[in-house]
Amino acid sequence: MTSATAAGASPAPVSPAPAAPRGRKSVTGTRKVVAALFLLPALVLLGALVVYPIGYSIVRSFYDSSGDHFAGFDNYRALFTDDGIRTALKNNVIWVVFAPTVATALGLVFAVLTERVRWGTAFKLVVFMPMAISMLAAGIIFRLVYDQDPDKGVANAVWVGVHDTFAQSSAFPKAHPGRNSPLAPDHGGFLTTAPVHTGQWVALPLVGVAPDQMPDGAKRAVRASPEPGKITGTAWQDFTRGKGVGTLGGVDASELGYDGMRVEAVKDGKVVASAKAAADGTFTLPAEADGARLRLPAENFKAPYNGVDWLGPSLVTPAIIGAYVWMWAGFAMVLIAAGLAGVPRELLEAARVDGANEWQVFRRITVPLLAPVLAVVAVTLMINVLKIFDLVFIIAPGSSQDDANVLALELYRKGFSEGRPGVASAIAGFLLLLVIPVMLFNMRRLRREVRR
Repeated sequence: MTSATAAGASPAPVSPAPAAPRGRKSVTGTRKVVAALFLLPALVLLGALVVYPIGYSIVRSFYDSSGDHFAGFDNYRALFTDDGIRTALKNNVIWVVFAPTVATALGLVFAVLTERVRWGTAFKLVVFMPMAISMLAAGIIFRLVYDQDPDKGVANAVWVGVHDTFAQSSAFPKAHPGRNSPLAPDHGGFLTTAPVHTGQWVALPLVGVAPDQMPDGAKRAVRASPEPGKITGTAWQDFTRGKGVGTLGGVDASELGYDGMRVEAVKDGKVVASAKAAADGTFTLPAEADGARLRLPAENFKAPYNGVDWLGPSLVTPAIIGAYVWMWAGFAMVLIAAGLAGVPRELLEAARVDGANEWQVFRRITVPLLAPVLAVVAVTLMINVLKIFDLVFIIAPGSSQDDANVLALELYRKGFSEGRPGVASAIAGFLLLLVIPVMLFNMRRLRREVRR
């Protein structure tokens, strides 16, 4: 019976396969409709804050200043004919070439040198700290650093200190003869109008030096005693405080001598003798000065060195690039240090074992292995400097802002100061065209690194 039943029975019913869920799924298993709904707010924000402004700016760049009449390519033609825009374009080229290069090079040097010292982490923290400062604050800081006055600007304070170490400035830059003086102007200095002779006392009175600017070692002026066979004299500040006090051309009790004043005896255009005034202003010349005229040379009245005009037309762009490098060298250092941590130490040690010195290891092994990281850092900084605005706007004074101009600043000036939004939109479109190739290059390199 069992066999009959088996022979005549129909096969057991097979349960149907579960129906496939409606709607296609993404790679992560989420339905694409659900994924799109989650992405919709971000896409709306992206469109409102990025896509729409870009599109509107491009459209606006083809209209005139009023926005009512189509101007064609006139606004783009102004990019290459307007002097301000051409200066900005030239400065942008300088920025793109030098700022990323210097910042990347300094970051590489810092990353390599701090790798072997115990306090390297603290040094990296100090170098990276400027990244925590806003561009506005950094601009204000460096506007003060580059101040022309050495008493305010750190850069000129250091520069003047170094300069004065090797070339001391004069203590009497504003000294000049007073009324009825025996001195007359002579090539920046002063010369007696009549020759002098041995055995006489020569008065060389001057005025014009503020009391607080007199040399620290200056003492009360003294009328030098005549000496046979010599010429004696006094160079002093012929000014006494108080109305009607003091004798003009005479040495008074409260008047100070010109300590260190150089006096030369000149005959036929040649210096035959010279001397320096003592603290009380007295000086003595030998018999060779007989019949000569006395000269106070121009070096006595040389104006004090006031440093470098960092924010002048010729140096303003390099000065601002220096401020940028101060901020972004730490960024480059951190990224390069991260790449350096992944360099195989076996290669470096093998090179040293083979006899390579540290410079050869750095140049032939470390730098080539870090080339991808260096390229990413440099390209990222290039994109950043193409949009530089804050530092130039704040650091450059009004007198040299035209010389420091860049495209982003010119965009602001054209759009808001000059009322030419069409040209400003054209500059924005041109900047977009400059940034896109650099961004694409950076993205391709990053994808290539991910595939490896």
